[in-house]
Parts: sequence; structure tokens; C-alpha cells
Amino acid sequence: MFEGHDPYLVALSVAIAILGGYTGFGLTARIRGTPDASHRLLLAGAAFFLAIGIWTMHFVGMLAAPLPPGTVYLVLPTIVSFLICALVVGISLFFVSVGDPPVSRVVSSAVLLGVGIASMHYVGMHGLSGDFAMTHDTAMVVLSVVIAIAAAYGGLRAFLARQGGVQLALSAVAFGVAVSGMHYTAMDGMHLVPPSEGMHHHIEGLAASSQMLSLVVALLCFVIAAGFLLSLVPDPRNKVAMTAAATPQAVGLVAEIPPTDANAVPTSPRLRPTPLGGIGQPPRAAPAPRLPVEGADGTHFIDSADVRSVRADAHYTKVHDGTRERMCPWSISEAEAQLDPGLFVRVHRSHIVAIPHVTLVRKEGDGAIVELDGPSPHRVPVSRAKIAEVKARLGLARRHA
Repeated sequence: MFEGHDPYLVALSVAIAILGGYTGFGLTARIRGTPDASHRLLLAGAAFFLAIGIWTMHFVGMLAAPLPPGTVYLVLPTIVSFLICALVVGISLFFVSVGDPPVSRVVSSAVLLGVGIASMHYVGMHGLSGDFAMTHDTAMVVLSVVIAIAAAYGGLRAFLARQGGVQLALSAVAFGVAVSGMHYTAMDGMHLVPPSEGMHHHIEGLAASSQMLSLVVALLCFVIAAGFLLSLVPDPRNKVAMTAAATPQAVGLVAEIPPTDANAVPTSPRLRPTPLGGIGQPPRAAPAPRLPVEGADGTHFIDSADVRSVRADAHYTKVHDGTRERMCPWSISEAEAQLDPGLFVRVHRSHIVAIPHVTLVRKEGDGAIVELDGPSPHRVPVSRAKIAEVKARLGLARRHA
């Protein structure tokens, strides 16, 4: 597959695809934890860096290939290949960044992304122009598309599992494998044959030399590297989440001085656990009555009595007040710890509901759904393990031990 290829450029092409994937998936992860006003900008940035990673990897791989002397690149097919790439990447990321995508949506996004990568490749390949004719093995074409779809699915699943740390790096590596694996598999099935005797190829349209393409690729490599370094800058909202996590629900230790009298022998203070936000602060009397939510003009607070449901969204949550969802800087675990357990119950690993606001419960598949009241009623999934508890809290059945 790599016979005749420059090994250094091959390694560079894979590294470019991985860096582009890490930057793009990192921006997509932030989409799931930002106010709606920022979604479009982050989605555009994620699609841009992923498309640049795919496209640049492809043409670095082309520069690594042993092409005949005098080969040039037609400008129009080259630009069209990038536009195809940017379009399918943007649509795929939009599908997986909205809500909690089901498996069917992830599969369709992976198919679209894989087919888009393959389309970009073959459109770009037919942008090659020179004194030769190009043919492709049908079996290798099919195999390259299958590899692209399978690896794209693996990258999206790894990305959705957790939007940060090792999982984000794994999704970027899977993305790099998707692009480079598809490219070099397709290149292995490509054959350049001399034209028939007496026939000469005429270049039609604006063309660029390999040297010009090298300059463009070098510039895009710099853009990808800059984007990767910027993606490593911590998200400022993480500080808000960490500050919220340091609320008076943490378990601390305070000194308890035993009572003494004039004749008592002094003793050392005993340490006892107490729910404190820091040493020396008084214990919390009750769960927080209000939840912070982010708005365009700053942080607002809503009364917990108005909360219908809380949904996990990356490192943050979305709080529904019966009218709309708004972002809360707390994690789902922090929200569960702050809310009154007598009124709220965690019905799913990603959902908490207010039992007094439940107006409907219905079995659906292996689990169930509940509907919450309000001007804009909405439904929340209930996991199979939580059905009995929810019914018991609603007075429909006894709670199982």
C-alpha cells in the first residue's frame, strides 16, 4: 500500500488528520456545554478544523505518492473536494451535538461522514492532470468506503462516550485512522497508465503545480497546529463549574471540643465529619433553594420549586423550568446533591425529574418515560432500573427492596 511513498510525508499526513480531529472534536464537545447563541460559531469552527484536517491529510498523502513527472492539480476539482468535505462534516457534527443522540443517529452520521470522506478523496484524485489515464479497482473502492464509515463510527462513539481527556484523544486517533486508512487503501487500488499511442492529454482549466500545492498545504498545517494549541487552553467555564462544585456539600472535618470544668483533665479535640464547604463554616441546614443558570447577560438563579427536570450535558447540565432549557454550570452529580431528595429523583444516569411535576408515566421499550408539566411540557426517559422507584414515588406501586 505504501510502496514508493515517502514515509515521512505518510507519517505527517496521519499526524495532521489526528491533530485536526482533536481540534474539531474538542470544539464540538464545547458545543454541548454552551448557551445556544454560541452553538453556530463553535459548530462552524469544529467543521472547519475537521475538514481542513481531512483535506490537508489527503493532499499531503498525494505529495507522498510517486506520481509521474509533470503532474498538476486542477484548481476547480480541488476546491470542490474541500467544499464537499466541509459540508458533510458540518452536517455530521450537527447531528451528534444536539441532545443525547440515539444509536440510529450516530450510525447515519458515521455513514454520511465516511461517504463524504470517500467522495472528497475521489473528487480530489480526479483533479490530478498529466500525461496518463487513471483507473480504480472496484473492490478497493468499496473497501476504502467501508473503512471510512467504520472508523468514523468508532471516532464518533468514542467522542460521545466522554468529551474530554483520554476519550477525546482516542476519538481523534480513530478519526486520523479513518481518513488515512481510507486514503491509502484507495491509493492502493489506483492505477496510472500511459495514454494510448498518438494521444496526448490536454490540461483543461486552471491548474497548480506540486510546488504551489506544497505551499498551500504548509500554510494549512500551520493553521491546524495553531488550532490544536488553542484547543489545549482550558475552557473558562470549567472554573465556574469547579467553583460551583466547592459548595457546602463537601464533607469536611471540624474540631469538636468536649465540655470541661475546672477539675477536668484537658483532652485533645475530636474530629467529626460534618457537611461543610470549608473548615470552620457552619453546617448546611437544607439543600440549595436556587439553581444557577447561564444567560447572555450573566448568571441567573431559578427557584428549585420551578425546576421540572435536569439533564446532563457534557460537564454541565441543562435545567428545564417548564418553559425552556438553560445551561447550569453544575454537573449532574452536583445538581443531585443540591436538590431536595424528597422532591427530586434521578430517573436515568443523565436525567433528574421533579416528582410533583410529573403528569404522565408510560412504559416504553425496556424503560419508561415521564412527562413534566408547564407551559411547554416535555418528556424524560426512565431507565429500567428506576421504574419501580418512580412508580413508588408516584404512589403507583410499592418500592422494591
